[in-house]
Order: sequence, then structure tokens, then C-alpha cells
Amino acid sequence: MRIKWVECAALSVMAALSVMTGGGSWFLALALGVTLLKCLLIPTYHSTDFEVHRNWLAITHSLPISQWYYEATSEWTLDYPPFFAWFEYALSHVAKYFDQEMLNVHNLNYSSSRTLLFQRFSVIFTDALFVYAVHECCKCVDGKKACKELTEKPKFILSVLLLWNFGLLIVDHIHFQYNGFLFGLMLLSIARLFQKRHMEGAFLFAVLLHFKHIYLYVAPAYGIYLLRSYCFTANKPEPAASSLFPTLPFQEGPLSCILGSKLLGCVQCFGQSALRHRLLSVGKAGDASIFLILSTTGHYSLFPLLFTAPELPIKILLMLLFTIYSISSLKTLFRKEKPLFNWMETFYLLGLGPLEVFCEFVFPFTSWKLKYPFIPLLLTSVYCAVGITYAWFKLYVSVFTDPPVGKTKKQ
Repeated sequence: MRIKWVECAALSVMAALSVMTGGGSWFLALALGVTLLKCLLIPTYHSTDFEVHRNWLAITHSLPISQWYYEATSEWTLDYPPFFAWFEYALSHVAKYFDQEMLNVHNLNYSSSRTLLFQRFSVIFTDALFVYAVHECCKCVDGKKACKELTEKPKFILSVLLLWNFGLLIVDHIHFQYNGFLFGLMLLSIARLFQKRHMEGAFLFAVLLHFKHIYLYVAPAYGIYLLRSYCFTANKPEPAASSLFPTLPFQEGPLSCILGSKLLGCVQCFGQSALRHRLLSVGKAGDASIFLILSTTGHYSLFPLLFTAPELPIKILLMLLFTIYSISSLKTLFRKEKPLFNWMETFYLLGLGPLEVFCEFVFPFTSWKLKYPFIPLLLTSVYCAVGITYAWFKLYVSVFTDPPVGKTKKQ
């Protein structure tokens, strides 16, 4: 049944893309197409995070503010910053029109059909901020490359890589989280820095920190950039961002610094974080190569999150489609330059296929399954860690060896 939903999703994608005619309708079509796909993923498996957020809805709706961070009826206590608590509070006032019982703190593991619909649609609806942020970021892309075909334009490629991000699709719309909304704040903040609207960018990032504290480790990058490009520019021209971050293909500083910091994180979460590096990939072949290694490896590292049988063909199909598009589109964009992968990188990425076959189709039928059930997760983690470490090493080599943008030959 769920496989049929995926088939319907493919049809919806084709229908959405078929309306891309003239003007800027192509972006709307991409956004509409991915929204339809998200709706088709509503019946899929959801993790314990679904109950976490249902409990937070109940806490913020039924208890006074003074008890929000002390309520412990459920093991899933409210542990996000205040803005996210108020976000749940706002959602709860819509949730009551779907199913009042979901807002009862004592209804542990409550999951009615109306609760499922509300929570799934709440993620889809709040993704509107992410769509807007992607649109703003795409305005900042340097579109100097002359392309007759729409699908070869950097802005189009960037839009697809962001809006149709495989990591966000499976983590938010199957596993269940609100990363799209949060990443929307992040991307919108970056877009404002691109647009020299530094105060707005700083404000949006401060708001983001009050939604989810994990973004705190991006703060040093923001601080350094704002000090250099905004605070210390009195009575002198603003420094060229490319002089601070020489490897950024769009010749803008904040993105290189911020995205580099944001990509630091555990292997399990890397598929989500890698989308920020995507903004680098459409401007420079070297960055495109690093992105493809990071994205493919990071996305595969998310596979253990969806461990149920019905979701197996869904995650494989979606990742294959996204990976094939990523590689083919960026190869087309940089077809006049050297190959994106060397033989070792190609061999490593192709190795993900046999690894998946072993973990999903061979290991379950071996005698090791009962005695060593952790082996597939161990192999996945180690294999992905090798690829991500290599990509980071390659990125650092690029940072310290590539000449400044101003001194390189213009594309």
C-alpha cells in the first residue's frame, strides 16, 4: 500500500514539473510538487519524536507557563528553548479543533488518526518558511553562467537541491521533526547577510537560537563575520567578503563560514546538515565534488532511522532519485571542467550499494543476527564516518590551498 503511495508521488512530481512554463512559475511548481509528495508520506512510519511533540503540545496547552519545564508525567519532557515552547503553544490552539484528547498530558502515546493528520500537516504548513527562505537564497546566486535550458541554470539546480532535500523529507515527513521550519530561519538569516541586511540576519539567527539551542555552535561564525563586515567598517569601505572566505564560489563571505560550522555534527544528523553546503556546490566544481560526497554519504547515514520494512523501498527510491539528480545536474553544470570524482571517490560511493544489500538483505538471514544485531548499524556508521572525514579533509585542503576568488580566472 505504501509503495503505491510512492508511485502516486512520482506522478505528482511529473504533474508539478509539467507546469513549468515561463516566468518564475518553475519555483512554484517545485514547491508545489514537493508539498504533494510530503502529503503522500503522511501514512508512513513515525518515530518516538511524534509522541515527544504531542506531549509538548499537551504541556504548553494545559499547564501554566511556570510548569512547562517541570512537567514530567512523560519521559519526553520539554527541553527546547522558550520560543519553541511558544511555537508548540500556538500549534496547540489549532490542534484542539482536530482532537482535544491529544492535548491531555496523561494520554501517553496517544495517536489517533486526527492527531496524525494534524501533526503531519503542521510540519508541512510550517515548511512554508523554508520555501520562502530557499527563494530568497536563490536570489543571491550568481547566475553568470549562460544556459539556454532552465534545468541547467544554477538557481534551478539550487532550488531542487534544497526543496527536494532527501534528508529533510525522511527526517521531517517520515521520522517526524520540524527541521524544515528551523532550517528556514537559518537560510533566511543567511540570505539577509548576502543582501547586506546584517541587522535582520543577526536578529533572525538570534531568534533561531531561541527555538533550538543546537545552533549555538554556529554563533562564532556569525559573530566573526558580523564583526568584520558590519561592526568594524566605520569610515572605510566594507571589506570584500571574498577576502575573508576565499573559497566561496558566489564571492560572498557569510555562507562559507556559517555553512562550514553548521556542517559539524554527528554522522547520524549529517544528512540534514549537508543541505547548507549545497549553496556552495552550484558555483564551483571543487565544492560541488565535496558536496556530493558529503550529501550522498550523509543521507545514507540516515537510513537506520527508517528501519521498518514498508519504508525500505521508499527510502531507497527517494535517495536514488535525489542522488542521481544531484550528480547529473552538477556534472552538466561543470561539464567543461575536470570530472567531479576521482577513481577512489567513485569506488567509495559505489560501495554504498553493496553495503546496503548486505545490511538489508543478507545479514538478516545469517546466524549473526541474534548474537550481533548491531553489526549493520556499526558498518553503516564506520563507512559513512570515513567518507565524511575524507570530505572534511578535502574541504580544509581546498580552503588553505585555493587562491583567493579575486585572483582566480572569472568563469
